[in-house]
Amino acid sequence: MDLQVIGAGFGRTGTMSLKAALEQLGFDPCYHMIETWGRAGHDVAWQDALDGRPVDWDALFDGFRATVDWPACTFWDLLLERNPGAKVLLSRRDPEAWYRSITSTIIPALQHVPAPDDPGYTHRMMTRSLLFERTFGDDLSKEHLLATLAAHEADVIARCPADKLLVFDVAEGWEPLCAFLGVRRPDGEFPRSNSTEEFNARVEAGKTAREQGDASS
Repeated sequence: MDLQVIGAGFGRTGTMSLKAALEQLGFDPCYHMIETWGRAGHDVAWQDALDGRPVDWDALFDGFRATVDWPACTFWDLLLERNPGAKVLLSRRDPEAWYRSITSTIIPALQHVPAPDDPGYTHRMMTRSLLFERTFGDDLSKEHLLATLAAHEADVIARCPADKLLVFDVAEGWEPLCAFLGVRRPDGEFPRSNSTEEFNARVEAGKTAREQGDASS
């Protein structure tokens, strides 16, 4: 494992856009929550990490040069310890906007507890464990969600060496990111992706595919 950039920001802080930006800048591939869907055994490995069991981190991040989003942001400090030469990106957005986004996307998408024979059971249960239990302590009230976000960001800022950290809003665009990483600013606009509408459309497409699979089995 030789990560060069470690994303410490929660999901719904522009992490999909940041993934695309980092890959465009040459830090590719970049590990994001979506990677846990298509890679065999990754959901199990992350559940092991959440439960405190040994994880082969080198195998988990084999070939990756960067991370953003959950689940990796939960372990940003461990990843930095294992990759001392890496830089840390704390992606942020307006807390009220973040709250509206997460309560319109991730939280409702995970509310339903899948049946054990659901093809996505292991992944969904890992994600529920990661977010509902580990991150938010089974308290999804607005007050607690916003307090958890603020506490996480404050913790990263307090514990990450200042010369290794960029606190970044994707609305700032290329300049601060490129300056921090020491790379040339590319032509074109900063990527913008994974809006609430795009997220929910992807969830619906996955649900339809699972239902069709059940019908044909």
